[in-house]
Amino acid sequence: MFAQPDRSRMSIEAYLHLDQESQGERYEYIDGYAYMLAGGTANHSTISVNITSQLNSLLSDDSCRVYNSDMKVHLFETRYVYPDVTVSCDERDRGTVETLRYPRLVIEVLSQSTEGYDRGLKFEYYRACSTIDEYVLVETQRQAVDVYRRARKDLWTLHFFRAGDTVELASVNISLPMSALYKNVLLAPDEDASE
Repeated sequence: MFAQPDRSRMSIEAYLHLDQESQGERYEYIDGYAYMLAGGTANHSTISVNITSQLNSLLSDDSCRVYNSDMKVHLFETRYVYPDVTVSCDERDRGTVETLRYPRLVIEVLSQSTEGYDRGLKFEYYRACSTIDEYVLVETQRQAVDVYRRARKDLWTLHFFRAGDTVELASVNISLPMSALYKNVLLAPDEDASE
């Protein structure tokens, strides 16, 4: 979720300074432009917390670490983003680092304003990061999760999960029940269910 960019180009150094000095705002940086991130809905926040806590619990004894949307990810020389949830299994992404450079799993919780971007250009940016093995999109309007899994360098497979399913995250060898991801989330009644 982001607002319009400042229409003037900026250097990476200027972006990093802006992002570090901002009071409460976060900015993504894509090819010379900074984009301020907007806030989300209660469902968006609840789903993000559910995913983060589930992953953190299941990976507690593992070499992988779970990060929330406060952690910036460096995808490419000119691209910095703030995914909703990131998992890194690389020791270089631990401790006092301010930017993750070796993400393995990235999760975006969709909003109406960013769904097209998350499914399109942002997915293209994530695919270009050689360490990412899975990209997960989680809907907030219904129980639906799409997992894009890297099969080889330029080939990704899509796996759909819906209400009642168990989401398989092969990159970290974890299964998450859909009900756990949507715990305490208020969804509109399913129109198809009434037919």
